[in-house]
Amino acid sequence: MPKPALSLIGAGPGDPEMITLKAIRALATADVVLYDALVNPQLLEYATKPAVLRFVGKRYGCHALSQEEINELIISSAREYGHVVRLKGGDPFVFGRAVEEIEAASRAGIPVKVVPGISSALAVPAMQMIPLTSRGVAESFWVTTGTTRSGDISGDVYLAAQSTATVVILMAMSRIGAIMDIFREAGKGSVPVAVIQNGTTDQERIITGAVSDIATVAEAQGIENPAIIVVGEVVKWREQLAGMIAAGADRQIIYEER
Repeated sequence: MPKPALSLIGAGPGDPEMITLKAIRALATADVVLYDALVNPQLLEYATKPAVLRFVGKRYGCHALSQEEINELIISSAREYGHVVRLKGGDPFVFGRAVEEIEAASRAGIPVKVVPGISSALAVPAMQMIPLTSRGVAESFWVTTGTTRSGDISGDVYLAAQSTATVVILMAMSRIGAIMDIFREAGKGSVPVAVIQNGTTDQERIITGAVSDIATVAEAQGIENPAIIVVGEVVKWREQLAGMIAAGADRQIIYEER
């Protein structure tokens, strides 16, 4: 009889190299891999045992399976095959609904382990040279969902708009205009904004602007989910840091030529 087990693994933000060694080792022992829409398919190659690979992804307006069906599939797969790896984009505990899956597995008597992943909320801005905190500019940051289960704008967005912190908003492109109106009404119309689509992947796109115009720019450029929105003065650092790095590279070339 197989020994049931569940591992909830964070796959990172999209770049297949941004997965942890611990996650790779866990994938290598999987009998079943249930993976999400934002997981890079290249990561499935780490499931080196003969494993059942099944897509169970959810994106806005398109669900392969409901969460209840996924919970049931985890339990039935663990009982039939053994070790189930639930592979999630980013980190399982950042908008990954991991709590519901842990509850379902635990009620069924299935042991659970969690392997954290690099969240897109942190990695995607970093790869674009946008620091979420910077001395004298931003002392903290918010990470919030754009909408609730009902499709309404999260109440935390209203609170975040009152803050001087950097605000990272996930799953928000369908309501970006209304969300930016909230920041504008809080007196933040001129605050810089970046929107990054498919961050850390070969399909990455970025647009920048201000609270007052970023929704119009995003529509004109066809920017859609999956994307993250970064609101804050730290967005200005992107060009400055890129310029510093380029200048440093130029100086290194001159030094080597000498």
